[in-house]
Amino acid sequence: MTTETNWFTKAVFYEVLVRTFADSNGDGVGDMQGLTSKLDYLQWLGVDCLWLPPFFSSPLRDGGYDVADYTNVLPEFGTIEDTRALIAAVHGRGMRIIIDFVMNHTSSAHPWFQASRTDPTGPYGDFYVWRDEPDEYLDARIIFIDTIDSNWSFDEVRGQYYWHRFFDHQPDLNFENPRVFEEIQDALRFWLAMGVDGFRLDAVPYLIEQDGTDCENLPGTHALLKRVRAMVEEEYPGRILLCEANQWPQEVIPYFGDGDECQLAFHFPVMPRMYMALAREDKTCLVDIIAATPPLPPGTQWGTFLRNHDELTLEMVTPAERDFMWDFYAPEPRMKCNLGIRRRLAPLVDGDVQRIKLLHALLLALPGSPVLYYGDEIGMGDNIWLQDRDGVRTPMQWDNSPGAGFSTADPSTFPFPIVDSPGFTQDVVNVEAQLDDPDSLLHWLQRTLSVRRELEALALGDFVDLEGDNAAVYVVARQWGDQRVIAAFNFSASAQTATLTPGAFDPESVHVLVGGAAFGDHEGAPTMTLASHGFAWLVAR
Repeated sequence: MTTETNWFTKAVFYEVLVRTFADSNGDGVGDMQGLTSKLDYLQWLGVDCLWLPPFFSSPLRDGGYDVADYTNVLPEFGTIEDTRALIAAVHGRGMRIIIDFVMNHTSSAHPWFQASRTDPTGPYGDFYVWRDEPDEYLDARIIFIDTIDSNWSFDEVRGQYYWHRFFDHQPDLNFENPRVFEEIQDALRFWLAMGVDGFRLDAVPYLIEQDGTDCENLPGTHALLKRVRAMVEEEYPGRILLCEANQWPQEVIPYFGDGDECQLAFHFPVMPRMYMALAREDKTCLVDIIAATPPLPPGTQWGTFLRNHDELTLEMVTPAERDFMWDFYAPEPRMKCNLGIRRRLAPLVDGDVQRIKLLHALLLALPGSPVLYYGDEIGMGDNIWLQDRDGVRTPMQWDNSPGAGFSTADPSTFPFPIVDSPGFTQDVVNVEAQLDDPDSLLHWLQRTLSVRRELEALALGDFVDLEGDNAAVYVVARQWGDQRVIAAFNFSASAQTATLTPGAFDPESVHVLVGGAAFGDHEGAPTMTLASHGFAWLVAR
């Protein structure tokens, strides 16, 4: 690949779980070779960059985010050579690949932690945060409120408490020890040398602890990230760091630094507000969060998404908004997970293809690099009865065979069962059937991504809210050079008309590229009428 440094600003990312995407050897588990065999499909779809959640050696008690070896592949996923071949195949198609890297913590099965438990004065004795009493950092919130009640756990072997921001089998690393950072940096170099195009840095707000604070977003954390970025810039220019910081926008902005920390950061608060606007049939919550988002430093970009491998988090909404979202989208208690919702995109909107299209058209028009989640392009369902967040990590449905084309093995051996919810089984929802149907959701998304690729304004342009008079209709403009794209979205279940400010656009000189709308004039101001949950992307001629 080239060393172009701003490639990520125009990229469409695709998150794909190796474990449940495609099984090449019939053992019932997805693997690197299986993913490699599906790259032509992803290239056709319009993916610019793959994002792989952890595939390192792990007990898999938290989907691989419990890392037991930073520089090895879980054997059931394949080998280092398989991974190297995948990276080469991705690059050979003009695509890129980033991988998850969990800096904050390891698995309790990691050799470092086992050595730290058994030999407190040895070389790994202070690789983790140990205390005689659990009386520090008490202002730090508990993240997994469904499963743990303290960020401290007692270890019988060492006879001390260790610190963990997530599950008790995921002890936090101690970055006050310089050797910890050196080991992490060497692991990053290992994958960079293999050719990955960057990292999604997991849970970075929690790297450093300080008593009397909430132990989030501390100066020491930013100092570490600056050192990582400096190494990447010097040794591997063109590679990127994507920050996972589930925080308010003003708290995330520092993770870009002065162009010397992460190039990308997820905009978590935008995500639930897209669903909230749809549920309320009112754009106000979305308008407000975008207006409250500070400008980005040059050379950086937001990452935006509709769903991912985690719960649909509701941390970045008010308690009243959270209750509304739970009532609307999670009517059964089992649908809730932590401070969020354990459901996929399609079931959230009752499998309604029009609303799925509306949300994707909105995602692709908002500021940021969009991240798609595997299976959402065909409207895959979920299984809320699986443990924790596993219900949105079920096998990809390639065809209508008993194994859904994911594997030839007995489906009972799969990591998770194929979705069996009515309307979402593999005989109803699968890639093969949608490839054969030019009017399918899959073909619509492929065409829409192709259109977006030609519209640099949607990736790079200035963003202006055109402030129509109808709260159900959201109309925005993106301007890049001479190119002006207008995008409109109707959050209502009924047809709606919005009157915009005079001069917003000339109804006689616009061309609809995606969706559909009717135009008119009201006392010298342009009007736009959209069907139920309708949307349109327009260009001014």
